[in-house]
Amino acid sequence: MQTKKKTMPIGVDNFKDLIAKNYYFVDKTRFIKELIDGHSAVTLLTRPRRFGKTLTLSMLRYFFTLERAEENRALFAGLDIEKAGEEYMQAQGSRPVIFLSLKEVQQGNWSDELDSFRLFLSNLYQNYLFLSKSEALSQVDRDFFATVLHRKATLAELEASIINLCRYLYLHYGQKTILLLDEYDAPIIASWEYGYYKDCILFMKRFLGAALKTNEYLDFAVLTGVSRVSKESIFSDLNNLNVCSILSYKYSDILGFTEDEAEKLLVDNGVGDKMPELKKWYNGYQFGHTEIYNPWSVLKYVDNDCDPSPYWLNTSGNVILHELLKRVDDKRRRELTSLVQGQTVKAVVDEGVIYPEIKENANSLYMMLMTTGYLKAIKKYQDQRHRNWCLLKIPNLEVQTAYEQEILNHISGRGGEVLLFDMLDAMTEGRADDFQSCLQRVLRDMVSYHDTAEPESFYHGLMLGLTVLMEGEYRIESNRESGYGRFDLAFFPINKNSPSVILELKAAPKTPEEELMKLAEKALAQIDDKEYITELKREGVENIWRYGVAFGGKKVALAM
Repeated sequence: MQTKKKTMPIGVDNFKDLIAKNYYFVDKTRFIKELIDGHSAVTLLTRPRRFGKTLTLSMLRYFFTLERAEENRALFAGLDIEKAGEEYMQAQGSRPVIFLSLKEVQQGNWSDELDSFRLFLSNLYQNYLFLSKSEALSQVDRDFFATVLHRKATLAELEASIINLCRYLYLHYGQKTILLLDEYDAPIIASWEYGYYKDCILFMKRFLGAALKTNEYLDFAVLTGVSRVSKESIFSDLNNLNVCSILSYKYSDILGFTEDEAEKLLVDNGVGDKMPELKKWYNGYQFGHTEIYNPWSVLKYVDNDCDPSPYWLNTSGNVILHELLKRVDDKRRRELTSLVQGQTVKAVVDEGVIYPEIKENANSLYMMLMTTGYLKAIKKYQDQRHRNWCLLKIPNLEVQTAYEQEILNHISGRGGEVLLFDMLDAMTEGRADDFQSCLQRVLRDMVSYHDTAEPESFYHGLMLGLTVLMEGEYRIESNRESGYGRFDLAFFPINKNSPSVILELKAAPKTPEEELMKLAEKALAQIDDKEYITELKREGVENIWRYGVAFGGKKVALAM
C-alpha cells in the first residue's frame, strides 16, 4: 500500500501550530532535556538562515512558559521530552518566558530603525498587559510600562526595556524569567548593509548587555543568529556566554536534520528511494561532528514531489556574497572558480565577525561565507604558531548553484547570461567567428583596463570563470600536464560523444591589434607541437576543437 505523504511545515515556525495542525514534525525536544540537564547562563546558537532557529525557540517557549501551562503540556504528548521521564516534564509550564524575534527589525536608516524598535517593543509589551495593573509593580514601573507600550520611549528607555520586563515578571510571579531571543543579529546585518552600523552596535550592546549581564531576574537565555559579532561586540563584556557555532560539538544536531532524520522523513512519506538524490543536493553541512541536511530545502523537496531545486537560495538575497564579488581580485577569482570545481580554500578560524572588515579582509569574508552556509569546514588544523585553520568547501549542489549564478552575474552583469551561453555554445560547436565575437563583447562590456594589469593570470582566470556553466557537461581541467607540456584549459566531456575543447591562451597588452592574430596562431601551433590533446585522446575523445586565443587589453584574436 502506498504511503500517504504528510503535510510539510513549509514556513511554519510556531511550534503550537505545527503540532496542533498535525504537520510532519522532526522531533527535536531532546534539546529541552539537554537544557534542563545543564545550561549556560546565556547560550548563543549560530546557524545559517532557514535552519529552524525560530521554530526551536518557539518550542522552548511553549514548554517552559507558565501561561496556559496545562494546554501547552498536551503539545508534548508522545514526544522525546515526555518519554525522558516525569522529572523533566516537571519543568514544563514553570517559568515566565519572554520570546522575541528581531528578524523583521531591519530598516534603511538609523532613525527608521529606532522607530521600528519602538513599534516592536510596544507589540512585545502588549503580550504582558496584565503587568500594567499588577499590584506587584510600583507606579513608576507602570509608568515606564505605559511609555514603552505607547511608543514614546527614549533611547535610554528602549535600552532598558528588556531588563525591566524581566523584573516586572519576577515581581508579578516570584519566578526568574527565561529569555528567548531569535535572530539577534538581523538589525546589525541591516545596519552594516545600509550604513548605520556604529549607531546600531552601540544600541545593541546596551540593549542586550543590560538584559544578559547584570540581570538578576533572569533564569537563563537562549539566543540565535547567523554569526557572533566581535570586537566592538555587544558581547565583549559578557563572561557568561556560551557560543555554540557550526564548529561546536555541543547542540550540533539540534538545528537542521541529521542523516537518520532526513532518511526517516523520506521513508515516512513513501519516497525512501530518493535518499541518494537528497544527499547530493542538500547534505554536506558539518556542524561539530554531526552531518546535517538543510531542513528548509529537504521539506520543500518532499513537498514538491521530490523535484530537486535550489530552494534555500531563493529565500533571501545573498548580500554577503555580493560584497565579496564587488571586490574580487585575480587571486579571489581563481579561488572562487576552484570552489565551483569542487576544490577547497583555507582560512584562519575566527568566527567573531567584524562587519566593517569583511570588505577588505579575505579571511573575514570566507568566515562569513562559512557561518552563512555558503561554505563548510571539512577539516580543522593548527599551524606551527598554534593558529587554527580550516579548509572550506561548497557544501552541496544547491549551494554550488549559487556560486555559479553569482560569479556569472559578477562577470557578465545583469542580463549578460544570454551572451555567455551563446559564447560557450559557439565554442563547443566549433563556430570560431561567433566564439570570437562573443568573447570580444565580454571584454568590451565587462572588463576594465585596470583588470588586465597582470595579463597572464587575469585572462586565464577570466576564461576559467566564464566556463563554470559547463560543469555537469564537462570536466574542466586547468594547467594540466599532457603530451610535452601543460595546456591552459581543456574540456573533457562527460558524454564521450560530445566534442571536447582545448584552449591555449596568450596575452600581450601592448601588442598592436593586427599582430594579435599572429600571436593566436602561435598559440594554436603550440597545441599541436606540444601534443596537448594526448590526455583527451587517452580518455577516448575523438572530436576535439582546438583554439589559440590572444588577448591584448580589451581586444582578442582567435585562431582555430
